[in-house]
Formats: sequence, structure tokens, C-alpha cells
Amino acid sequence: MLDMTDQQLNQAIGELMGYTVEKEATGGYTLKYNGEDQGKRWMRAVFAWEQVPDYCADPAASLEVQTAAIKANDRQYAINLAKRLEWDGDDLEYSDNDVFSYTGVTVFMLASPRERAEAAYLTLSNRN
Repeated sequence: MLDMTDQQLNQAIGELMGYTVEKEATGGYTLKYNGEDQGKRWMRAVFAWEQVPDYCADPAASLEVQTAAIKANDRQYAINLAKRLEWDGDDLEYSDNDVFSYTGVTVFMLASPRERAEAAYLTLSNRN
């Protein structure tokens, strides 16, 4: 398990997914996604960062970042998720051909948004 709060992990993933927070000349902060202004202004940067998707709790957002991680490195994402789930030999059958058992696939499907977010963060940031 990563030693980060949900908000810290959401911000870190948000940065990897293309979100930035920029300070304006007026002193406010704006959230941008891939350079596109998201339309609102915030008094503090932390409030702007709270507007990124909640990858740690929202199932749809966690699947979005999971997809990005799989596209970046599918094998490493699978390994990172298995580590997050703390599987032991009874739950995960992993062969020399890199094939997970049906039991293993089922456990993957039951991963929580936080577990998917952690595995995706590790994959996208190349921290394994």
C-alpha cells in the first residue's frame, strides 16, 4: 500500500494524466487538462487539485486510469495490481507463459478503485 492519502494520490495521478494547476496574475488558480482551461477559478491550489477525478473512490475514474496504465505497460500494471492485492500462491497462479488463472482474473475484477489507482500510479510513474 502506498503511503499517500487519497487526495495526494489523486493529484499525483492527475498530473500523470495531464492535469495541471496554474496560478493566475489575479492570484487565483485554474485547473487545466492537457492545457485546456477547465473553466473555474479557485482561491487556493489545493482546491483546484480537489477537482481532478477521484481515482481512489470513483470506479469509473479508476477504470480510466487503469486503461491508461494498461496502454503504457500492460504486463507491469498486472504485476503492480497483483502486489497491491497482496496475492499469495493460493490466489494467483502465474505460469512461465505469463498467464493468470481464472481465479486470478476474477480477483483482478474485484479490485477496489484505490487498488487500481495505486497500481496505475506505480505503472505510469515507473515506480515498481
